Amino acid sequence: MTKETVAEGPAQKGPDNDGAPRFLRGNRLFLLGRLALGFIFIFASIDKILNPAAFSEVIFNYQLLPDQAINVMAIVLPWLELILGALLVAGLWLPGVVALATLLLVVFFLALLISLARGLDIQCGCFSTGAEGKPQMLWTLVRDALFLSVSFYLSYRTLFRRAQCPQ
Repeated sequence: MTKETVAEGPAQKGPDNDGAPRFLRGNRLFLLGRLALGFIFIFASIDKILNPAAFSEVIFNYQLLPDQAINVMAIVLPWLELILGALLVAGLWLPGVVALATLLLVVFFLALLISLARGLDIQCGCFSTGAEGKPQMLWTLVRDALFLSVSFYLSYRTLFRRAQCPQ
């Protein structure tokens, strides 16, 4: 065996490791999905972090949580989105991060579906806590379904495909 054929630990080249920094490693579609979803979570968190009172009103309008949970959710949820987004972008702790991000997106999607079924015409509060413009629940559902499909792909690649591949 020559020196050139010996694998050199983390710098080893291959289909999922081309010598790039850790956060850039992996399949290009996986990388694109991970970065897109990460930046979406980060962007979605910013206005909510800056305006927790307005975000608590958005949560209240969904009429899904008891009053005691609304303010706690308005504080915790945006920071969770920011942390998950940053970890997705960094490529750290992906199995747990992808699972939590997918769970959050499923909950958001179900909240929108329930609100639509109940006839509530509200702003989703996804990227802004402001109430400008007319709510467009159908467009929001389509957009969130797209985000959810990216998250399902990331979940498949991170949680299930990894288990099938020999290490």
